Amino acid sequence: MTTDAPILLHTRDARGVHTLTLNTPQSFNVLSEAMLAALSAKLDDIAADEGARVLVIGAAGKAFCAGHNLKEMRARPELAYYQQLFAQCSRMMLQIQRLPVPVIARVQGLATAAGCQLVAQCDFAVAAQEARFGVNGIDVGLFCATPSVPLVRNVPTKVAMEMLLTGEFISAEEARLRGLVNRVVPADALDAEIERLVSAILAKPRAAIAMGKAVFYQHRETGIEAAYQLAGQTMACNMMHEVAQEGVQAFIEKRPPAWRASA
Repeated sequence: MTTDAPILLHTRDARGVHTLTLNTPQSFNVLSEAMLAALSAKLDDIAADEGARVLVIGAAGKAFCAGHNLKEMRARPELAYYQQLFAQCSRMMLQIQRLPVPVIARVQGLATAAGCQLVAQCDFAVAAQEARFGVNGIDVGLFCATPSVPLVRNVPTKVAMEMLLTGEFISAEEARLRGLVNRVVPADALDAEIERLVSAILAKPRAAIAMGKAVFYQHRETGIEAAYQLAGQTMACNMMHEVAQEGVQAFIEKRPPAWRASA
């Protein structure tokens, strides 16, 4: 790879499937300041694309993402800088959650610290059998506090605490069993498995998916009574939408729903 190659690659196909590829394999695709800025800018672009349907986040090389750039961090031992850096990363992670389309992590290799955080923050994750996952900042005396935020929302509390306090890595299959990834396949089947997931999403109406994703994350963070109120209101609004009206009518008439492509 030449030195002037983009650090983040972006493609969009005719179906509205966006792909972002972390493209600094020589540094294990670390989340440098430049990478965080590039991701944030592209996520804004995708959010503004009314034809977007899915985002796949992948990486070039052997590693998915090795977390923050420790050399960059060590060069500026200033509290204000560290606060700004972690705030920048947190904003990017929240952009993923707020994106109105599903986000799939394509994990072909090592995902550690903030790289594991990135996997946990995505709505889905498909991993190659060789992939490994860890939040091992504790190995250098740094508890992975920000990675713990989505991690504990993916895996059970004691599993998360063991990973965070021991720094030990887990295999792709262990990650699947613990709830960090959805599917594990051989490396040469990774793209085909993601395409199956993408196709399943594309077969559903965009509007209902957008509403569903938004309310899912909203009600997860609130009490059960408020969650039911929020969910009930969202379902009522969803039911009034043309995609649900058509879907229910199609069910009654025992025919496939005829959703508009833009719906």
